[in-house]
Amino acid sequence: MSTAAEEEVAILKLPDGQEHKIKILKPSYGADQFLDIRDLHAKTGYFVFDPGFTCTGSCMSAITFIDGPKGVCLYRGYPVQELVEHASALQVAYLLLVGEMPKEEQRRKFMVEVKKHMLVHEKIKAMFANFTMNAHPMAIMVAVIGALSSIFSELDPSNAHHRWLACTRLIAKVPVLACMAYKTSIGQPIMYPRADLTFAENFLYMMFATPMEEYKVNKVAAKAINAFMILHMDHEQNASTSTVRIAGSSQANPYACIAAGVASLWGPAHGGANEAVIKMLEQIGTKENVEQFVADVKAKKEGVRLMGFGHRVYKNYDPRAKVMKKLVAEVLEELGVDDPMLGVAQELEKVALQDEYFIKRKLYPNVDYYSGIMLRAIGIPTSMFTVMFAMSRTVGWVSQWNEMVSEGQMRIGRPRQLYVGAKQREYELARQVSPGADDSPDGDFSKVQAMKTDLPRRASSFKVEVPDVSTR
Repeated sequence: MSTAAEEEVAILKLPDGQEHKIKILKPSYGADQFLDIRDLHAKTGYFVFDPGFTCTGSCMSAITFIDGPKGVCLYRGYPVQELVEHASALQVAYLLLVGEMPKEEQRRKFMVEVKKHMLVHEKIKAMFANFTMNAHPMAIMVAVIGALSSIFSELDPSNAHHRWLACTRLIAKVPVLACMAYKTSIGQPIMYPRADLTFAENFLYMMFATPMEEYKVNKVAAKAINAFMILHMDHEQNASTSTVRIAGSSQANPYACIAAGVASLWGPAHGGANEAVIKMLEQIGTKENVEQFVADVKAKKEGVRLMGFGHRVYKNYDPRAKVMKKLVAEVLEELGVDDPMLGVAQELEKVALQDEYFIKRKLYPNVDYYSGIMLRAIGIPTSMFTVMFAMSRTVGWVSQWNEMVSEGQMRIGRPRQLYVGAKQREYELARQVSPGADDSPDGDFSKVQAMKTDLPRRASSFKVEVPDVSTR
């Protein structure tokens, strides 16, 4: 951050001639600069309009650094690709939580603590009996993670020990709950974690083992799961992380905050992207169909979308995607899996990266592009792809929540809106029916006035359609 002596300002000139000085904030690393507008409304009466928070910094954080134009992603200063190559998932989890890589004794203690927390309360386990077999695993995850707050309701967020307990419990339990959700969805008995297995190995064991026979964890698959976890652990202030922080700003129970993050991640525009990539590749079918598909994308043909390319932040090749591309080829080769979708994906990437249409728009593969193929090779069903993401991102969520509370960044999230509704009006004038007519069959509520705005947008966007319920 800039010191007072180095303080720079920008001058905002308003329509009435008033000028407002805005402090310029600079990060500890990177070229981004921020305008500090916290006092803007108090001093000028103006708000800012930024849907999707495309230009807004909502907090200060020391956890993850991203340089979109250069394609850089750092966890606590370490390039994510180096961590994938040299560290275990639990070592990186400790790094994100604490800020430094663990020494051997710290690593051992953290591993023991996490494994101790992998047991799930029997009351939580009993919930799984009430979900239907075809329940989506993400729906189950939202329910059971939120339910942890009923088991661990004594938590005091101002107590550092309590926060650490909440973080380690969630890191330990969410993978177990994920596997329980999968087993429930396919009607198989739940398998408990084993103390002799690593974090990644335990996940595979709980996913695929049964009481019928001994299950031997494939080391190649375990390496791939370890890499997947690290690559997805944190990614700055994305939709789900921002959801966790906003929920946490109300001082909500952290288990409820993480459940909110899971719900946010569930959407296809966020955590469900790798599943969408698989569907796209299956739609293309063969390498011979790639050029026609690319032409359809450029022509904006209805129902045709390029998935797994482009990113809100990255305007270069996603560094995580480079790791995943290399990893998926290794996994398929070592497992002896011949997936034709890999050939289709490689051909699509080759054609797109040579096409001026995509180059001009800075559309490069992101981490979701190849991850689905790798997960499928290991045997992970597509319904579990987003759960895998949530399981990994839990580490980042709890790290961000803990940082927010411990650093005192607890001002409750409360965005403003640009109102485009009706002006103030008299109730009697608006009401054309007598009191109590709500229950009358003659009450007509089908005519709803469209919202009006001077903004250059279609008024139809704000119409409220009331369904005809008279025949139901």
